[in-house]
Amino acid sequence: MPLPYNKKNKPLAQRMRNHANATKQENHLWYDFLSKYPVKFRRQAMIGDFIADFYCCRAKLIIEIDGRQHETEKGMHKDELRTEKLEAYGIQVIRIPNRCIDKEFFMVCDYIDQTVKSIIGDA
Repeated sequence: MPLPYNKKNKPLAQRMRNHANATKQENHLWYDFLSKYPVKFRRQAMIGDFIADFYCCRAKLIIEIDGRQHETEKGMHKDELRTEKLEAYGIQVIRIPNRCIDKEFFMVCDYIDQTVKSIIGDA
């Protein structure tokens, strides 16, 4: 059964998929890892009222790339509520700060790979 989504978000999700509208870290993770990963991920996937940075249907896994605004008390609270709602759909959410992609890219890729494999087995 497909996940619900708010079709009002479709134009925004389409604009966000554009290379020029994504963050440097989102583009780096997408073009240098996820787009070639053997288990398919989608960019800017609409789920419920949200647009997830990256979503893997097979693993029911969302990857959120977090900038500094997510480190504030308000940002962390908003992320908690968002994660709870997404987990209610049976989806696991992992959050990766921009600085980790900038400084520890290969460790981030390994973490994603190990997470996917722990959910679905070897990819």
